Amino acid sequence: MGMDLHAKLNDQLQSLLQPATIQALVAKADDAGLGDKVRSWVGNGENLPITPDELRQVLGNSEVQALVAKTGLPADSLLPALAHFLPGAVDSKTPQGEA
Repeated sequence: MGMDLHAKLNDQLQSLLQPATIQALVAKADDAGLGDKVRSWVGNGENLPITPDELRQVLGNSEVQALVAKTGLPADSLLPALAHFLPGAVDSKTPQGEA
């Protein structure tokens, strides 16, 4: 991934790591039946992995399209990258187990 694309992805990842956004992510994950996975990132202990398709379920198509527009990355590149980095990033932003 080029530096410009990496920077765009990092910017979007940082925007997803705001406390209110993390709380919304947990709520959306609950609605999608994936709350346990996302809560594992916030809590102490092992971070459960999420697939790109599951992440699409959590974020919703409109949010995915907004991220595609902001980054210029196609969804089939963006979602796997976010699925890889987001669990650890949320975990590092919630060291006390809360957003």
